[in-house]
Order: sequence, then structure tokens, then C-alpha cells
Amino acid sequence: MIQQLAALDISEAAFLGLVVATVQFATLLYLAALGEAIAERSGVLNLGVEGMMAVGAVCGYIGAVSTGSPWLGLLAGAFAGACAAGVHAIFAVGLGADQVVSGLALTILGLGMANFIGDSYTDDTRRSQFADVDIPVLSDIPWVGETVLSATPVTYLAVALGIGTWFVMNRTGVGLSLRAVGESASTADAAGHSVLGTRAVAVLVGGAFAGLSGAYLTTTAIVGAWSEGLTAGRGWIAVALVIFGAWRAGRVATGAVLFGFTLALQTRLQPFGVDFSPILLSMFPYILTVIVLIIISIRARHQPSPAPAGLGIAYRREER
Repeated sequence: MIQQLAALDISEAAFLGLVVATVQFATLLYLAALGEAIAERSGVLNLGVEGMMAVGAVCGYIGAVSTGSPWLGLLAGAFAGACAAGVHAIFAVGLGADQVVSGLALTILGLGMANFIGDSYTDDTRRSQFADVDIPVLSDIPWVGETVLSATPVTYLAVALGIGTWFVMNRTGVGLSLRAVGESASTADAAGHSVLGTRAVAVLVGGAFAGLSGAYLTTTAIVGAWSEGLTAGRGWIAVALVIFGAWRAGRVATGAVLFGFTLALQTRLQPFGVDFSPILLSMFPYILTVIVLIIISIRARHQPSPAPAGLGIAYRREER
């Protein structure tokens, strides 16, 4: 292996750049996938992640350059994502519409709305971006300190949100209620839990996380500006990531790093002197997801599926 690396003449700078890009893309995917995981654990499938990310991206950029604060841009993106998710909550949760159709419609609506809102900002040269934050002492550690421990505040925020989500889902009554609603809505309703309220809040939180992810694109060095087609299908990768991570925050984080690595490779292969099609790399996350689905299907014969039992099933109280 060492001889192969030497033959490729890989420079330290190129490798460090690959690690930094992996962290950036992993943060992007993890925020969106974490929000989708929360919604799906409540029993609501939301395929509108791509649209919510696009709306969050354009609103995040406008908010950041208008106020001069990337933090306000991040908040604007989260709010826009939650508002977009509210459309899905009204139809899929409140009216009991087909969740797949509603989610796909949200993707189309979100992408179109983002392009319309951001039309006048496409060639805008203004920037308002987060700077990397160095952790004293730790950031001086060779390799690790220069990459993982010298990231933007949004990366640290994503880690905090992941830990917080795990704690709420597994150690609090709120998480227990949400999981109960996702497993059996009728049973949870009989136990006194508000099924529609819980699901609506979960969808809104998921939308806010997707909006954060989109705003991260336009308030950091990954892109730093708005342009049409900015999300480039990364919302669909986030949806696949939830399945890959078996609807668990920790496993989703591991998958985010792996998928982020494949996205980073697509833009970093040339410095390594590797002649490999980026198109094939773009297929990798979906291939892994299909493999995981096959494994889940095989295991389902002997043990319960990790997917919430009520996922994708609309609930109407009179049907108890």
C-alpha cells in the first residue's frame, strides 16, 4: 500500500485538502440526514430534503450578505427550511396525503422557489462566510489539528446537534413519545400522546436542519455564493444516508463521513494523479444504500427491521 501511495506522488497538502473537504461535506450531509432521521422516526417520510436545502441555501445567502453576519444567514436558512417543511406537514400530517407524493412535490416546489428568489443574486459577488475556528493547543496537533480540529463553527454545531438529538431520542420523554408515534400511532394516541402534533413538530425540526445544511453551503468556503442547481442532488444522498445509518444518529454520522469522503474525492482526484471517473464515485453512496437495504431485508426474516413500523403511514384519529 505504501509503495502504491509513493507511486502516486501524493503530497501532504493534497491529502490534507482531501480530509478538510471530507469534513465539510460530512457536515453538510449530516445536518440534512439528521433532520430527515428525526422526521422519519416520527413516522413521516419527507422526500423534500433537496427542495428544503435549496430554499435554505438561497435564504441563508441573502440573510448573510444583507446583514453581514453568517450566523443570521444560518438562522434565515433554518427558518426557511422549516417553513418549506411546514407545507409537507400540512398535507402529509394534517390532511393525511400520500407522503411520497407530497415530498416529491416539495422538492420541485423548493427548487423552483429557490431559483425564483435567488435569480437576482446569481452573479452577486458579495460574501459573508464563517471563518475556521482553531481550538487552542488541540489545533496545533499535526494532521488532526490542521483538519478536523480547525473547522467552521457549523461543524461543531453539527456535532452538538447530533449529540443532543441522540440524548433527546434515547434519554427523554420527548424522544420516547416521538419513537412511540413512529412505531404505532394508534397505540401512542391511546396512551395520550398527540400524534399529529408530534409528527408536525418533527417535520418542522427536520426542515430546519435541512435549511441549516443548505445555508452551510452558501455561508462557508464550500461554495460561499448562490447559484442555480447548488444542492446538486445532495438532498437525495441525505435521504439515502438515513437508510444507510439505520435511522440512528450515531450510525448516520459514520455514514456521513463515508459519503462525505466520496463527495470530496470527486473534486480532489486530480491532485492525486488518479484517472477515475467522478461520475462513478457519485454512484457510490446509492450503491452502499442498496447494499444496506438488501442486508436489512435479509435480516428482517430473523429480526425486526430498524425502520419505524409506522413510517410512511398516514394517521387519522377516527381510524383508531
